[in-house]
Amino acid sequence: MPGSKHAPSILLPIGLLLIAMFSIQGGASLAKGLFPIIGAEGTSALRLGLGAVILCLVMRPWRARVTARSCRSLIAYGAALGGMNLLFYMALKTVPLGIAVALEFTGPLVLALLSSRRIIDFFWIALAVLGLVLLLPTDQSSAQLDPLGMGLALGAGVCWALYIVFGQKAGAEHGAHTVALGTIVAALIVFPIGLVQVGSALFSWSLLPVAIAVAILSTALPYSLEMAALTRLPARTFSTLMSIEPAVAALSGLLFLHEQLSLTQWLAIGAIIIASVGTATTVKPKPQKLSLD
Repeated sequence: MPGSKHAPSILLPIGLLLIAMFSIQGGASLAKGLFPIIGAEGTSALRLGLGAVILCLVMRPWRARVTARSCRSLIAYGAALGGMNLLFYMALKTVPLGIAVALEFTGPLVLALLSSRRIIDFFWIALAVLGLVLLLPTDQSSAQLDPLGMGLALGAGVCWALYIVFGQKAGAEHGAHTVALGTIVAALIVFPIGLVQVGSALFSWSLLPVAIAVAILSTALPYSLEMAALTRLPARTFSTLMSIEPAVAALSGLLFLHEQLSLTQWLAIGAIIIASVGTATTVKPKPQKLSLD
């Protein structure tokens, strides 16, 4: 059959992407166990610091040619990456994992919708807004969410959108070394924050095994698998599959952290997922203007 040869080539990157999603959310579940000991700030510092070390050993970013001009996008990319990780972990202190990821997903969702102005796109906006409204705490709600935690998750979404914008620019300049270089910048920004909050407890040898596991599961492994999948899948297919990550996060929270969500919260996550899938499959980017430079 004509599609029989094509199926295995598609199934492999899809499998890699699913493994990456479960890896990063499993890592987030594991990281939450460190919060009572070193807090969200300390956990973010260890994840990015150890992640930077692992990525440097694997990708050898010192081979990249970094110029004063290319540093701008690289620093912006790393700052967005650090802010995204820090704010997301701070949100996890009071917001269930699945809901935090769904709120964070609004960042890239809005970024994608900004590139189109068709009627169908306003439907996806309305659906995403409905999901956010369903998550708002009310007096009648039996499972209220912390407004500050929700705000931090939305802030992480803003950083995610900036991460995409500056990541594209930095990636065009530094290629395969971008992830490692950006993680170094993120670690240099976040590690001092964790050190101020936690102090010498950040260097406890007893934390090292779990911290290394978090760094591998949440940074080194998923980033590598996502990059491998991205090079083998069409961009739209990749974005569509990534849209199910809030559901993977909610499932991970249920399995590993025993976080029970209400029916309304599941409906909210579902609305945001559908809006993300719809955006990935229907949005058409604006045509790029020719540059005379």
